[in-house]
Amino acid sequence: MNIVSLLLVLCNTLILVAGQFLWKVGMEKNTDAFSSIFSVVKLFFTPYIFSGLTMYGLATVLWLFILTRVPLSVAYPLQSSAYVIAVVGAFFIFGEAITLWKIAGVCFIMLGVSIIGISEMR
Repeated sequence: MNIVSLLLVLCNTLILVAGQFLWKVGMEKNTDAFSSIFSVVKLFFTPYIFSGLTMYGLATVLWLFILTRVPLSVAYPLQSSAYVIAVVGAFFIFGEAITLWKIAGVCFIMLGVSIIGISEMR
């Protein structure tokens, strides 16, 4: 795997996390979204939720391209860096706590991602 492929996977991961953040903001603004079938359908057309869906659509197209260049057994584990990005982003954007357990978990994830990434760069 080359650096371009690694950057494509990272870009895809960032797009997915951005979509999750958009959904989180959208759901904070629509806390009664599941009160009826109509409200659920209406939810999909709110700006933040729709934008998050769009991000996921873009990420899917990019992912299909990535799969033509990178083995799934490499690309998919590298996407677990999304957990690290989400924990850090949730701290800064939503004020969510970062506990010692989250830090430990993030460190293990980063170790695994690093091992896979380094082993494939050879």
